[in-house]
Amino acid sequence: MQKKNQLLGLLLFIVLVITSQIACQSNNYIALKDTESLQEYLHWSPDKSPIISAHRGGPMTGFPENCIETFENAMKYAPCMIECDVAKTRDSVLVMMHDNTLNRTTTSIGKIGDYSLAELKKIYLKDNEGNVTEYKIPTLGEVLEWGRNKTIVQLDIKRSVSAEEIVKIIKEKNAESYTIVITYSIEDARRYHQLNPNIVLSVSARSRDGVQRLLDSGINPDCLVVFTGVYEPSVDVYDMLHENGIMAILGTMGNLDRKAAKNGIKVYKELVENGADILATDNIELASKILE
Repeated sequence: MQKKNQLLGLLLFIVLVITSQIACQSNNYIALKDTESLQEYLHWSPDKSPIISAHRGGPMTGFPENCIETFENAMKYAPCMIECDVAKTRDSVLVMMHDNTLNRTTTSIGKIGDYSLAELKKIYLKDNEGNVTEYKIPTLGEVLEWGRNKTIVQLDIKRSVSAEEIVKIIKEKNAESYTIVITYSIEDARRYHQLNPNIVLSVSARSRDGVQRLLDSGINPDCLVVFTGVYEPSVDVYDMLHENGIMAILGTMGNLDRKAAKNGIKVYKELVENGADILATDNIELASKILE
């Protein structure tokens, strides 16, 4: 009887493990245990599959940009990274918002920096078609808590927010293993790298000279992904990045997404064949089909 119970217990454990794995796969979650795992996930090699990045979280009808419910919806289509925007309230709480004002994306108006968190939590988000939803503005802390064992969160930082504030909350939330900070200059990238050399950074470089300056910056290449712009760079830019194990992000939001909407998935396939590794897109539904 004891052996029978042990066998039943083992079978139950196996079923639970398999069920958990299936659930994780059905949700397209990306679970990374530490910073080394994140760096390895983002290290270029010729056998790596392309990665989809949901620009502003992947907004669609009924799902506003920079909203946790939108992030979850985007990940129904693919195990994508979530790009989102960080701003600061009047009472110095970091929240998710792209625009300087609330006018376009919420039921309120005015500068986000003029509102406290408590005031912001009383208003509702609108989708990009202007429809009012039931969703609220999340804090960065809430997003980082949500993202653990689900995705890689790419943080686009607004000017009102300091590098010190971002590094502090990433550390507090133990989020280094699933966070990328987007920077817009080598100087900014160096600042983040000095504050926490384990944080992975996205830095822009659109030419071979730009890539070389980045390689000469002293930043560990293992901690880098490179944004090559919203138009395809020359192939030698991709080659130079790949020679150093660095993945290239191509922003398809805008012209390239419109081209794909007109001509189909072949547009995204050609971009990847030309050298793009991560497609930062507004069209998650179509772009995700490249992974099939």
